Amino acid sequence: MFRIIGDTNIDFIGMRWKAFLLSGLLIILGLTAFVMIALDKANMGIDFAGGTMLQGNFDQPVDIGELRGAVTSGGFPEASIQRLEQHNVTNAFIVRVKDTKIEDQEAADVLIGIIKEKFPENAFHLDSQHIIGPAVGKTLRKDAQWAVLISIMGMLIYIGLRFDFRAGVAATIATFHDVLAVLGVFFILNKEINLLVITALLTLAGYSLTDTVVVYDRIRENLKKFRGKGEFVSTVNKSINEVLSRTIMTSLTTLIVIVTILIFGGEVLRDFALALTIGILVGTYSSVFVASPIMVEWEARSPKRFK
Repeated sequence: MFRIIGDTNIDFIGMRWKAFLLSGLLIILGLTAFVMIALDKANMGIDFAGGTMLQGNFDQPVDIGELRGAVTSGGFPEASIQRLEQHNVTNAFIVRVKDTKIEDQEAADVLIGIIKEKFPENAFHLDSQHIIGPAVGKTLRKDAQWAVLISIMGMLIYIGLRFDFRAGVAATIATFHDVLAVLGVFFILNKEINLLVITALLTLAGYSLTDTVVVYDRIRENLKKFRGKGEFVSTVNKSINEVLSRTIMTSLTTLIVIVTILIFGGEVLRDFALALTIGILVGTYSSVFVASPIMVEWEARSPKRFK
């Protein structure tokens, strides 16, 4: 396989405490975001908060500021409006309104009425309408949390069976670290957290796990190869260096696709692609600086050679 770097001899394990400090900050940020989500104080999408989403287009171009002003003056000051610039169409918009005091269908009808009233000479055509009630939103949020937790527990069991329990715990911590890091960054940036973002987090969890398994496989191979001929730390370091080129290559090729979606995929997929971009970078870092170092620390305190 093509290698973008030659043989390396980097002391990754020696840098573990600096990495643990950075990871600790990311985890704290992610846990803060998780608590805020539980308290309904994060920027939740209509998938979880409930609300109405309209997608449509005008016959003639409309200034987004004018459209926002019309919707705000019509009684929806917290409406989110995005311009869609796809297929050379610049007069298409998505209007999102979170849970209001009026019925959802009525809110959609009122919104359409306001838009048509404010732009009488520029016909508005409704392409799609998406309505989620607050009760359904809460159910979806609870289901999304369970989906993430169950997937991570499944990974713990899988790694535990494939390698051993402490390896499973280390890989699970690294995966959870990646999910929390993305959540934390989205919270800081006040990005909307919706079902697409949850999809990205689950995708990221699988990607991060795969990268970690590659490192663990090489560690196991080298422990068999150099049994009794070297310390555990040096064996882990050697293994990470041996798969470093593969790790970087995988991340770069994946990023090419995701960044392309981020730039050219349009508004609907932008946050999804952003979550994956951040996640791949963090996941690559964690497979080197989090998963294996945790196992090394555990081995130092309670010696029991990696199976």
